[in-house]
Amino acid sequence: MQFTSSRRGARLARLLAVRRLDTWGHPRGGPVSLKVETVVAELCANAVLHGRVPGRDFHLAMRLRVDGVIRVEVSDARRERVPVLGQPWPADEESGRGLLLVEALAERWGVAERRGVGKTVWCEVKA
Repeated sequence: MQFTSSRRGARLARLLAVRRLDTWGHPRGGPVSLKVETVVAELCANAVLHGRVPGRDFHLAMRLRVDGVIRVEVSDARRERVPVLGQPWPADEESGRGLLLVEALAERWGVAERRGVGKTVWCEVKA
C-alpha cells in the first residue's frame, strides 16, 4: 500500500494494517494486533519523520507467512538515513524510542536497500 509522507498517511497506514490483521484472524485489540499495530505505527512514523523526501510517498507491505509470522515492511525514498538502534534516551525526551519498541515486540528486524531508490525497514512478529 502506498501512502503520502505525512502524519495522516502514517495514521491511515496503521488503521489499514489493523483492518488487514482482522481479516487474517487477529482482531483489533488482541495481543497480536496490538504488537503489529505498534510496530507499524513506529516504522511509518520514522518513514514520515526521517525518511521523507518531498513529493515521494512511503509504502507499507504486510505478509502472513505459513508459519504464522507476520512480516511488516515500510519503505521510504531516503537511502542515506538508515535507522540504527541508539543509546537509551533521557527520560524527558519525547522521541527516540521507536526502534527500541520494534526490537522489543518483533522477533527480528533489519534494513534493506530498496529497488530503485530508498530503503526498506522490516520486522517480523510472531503470531
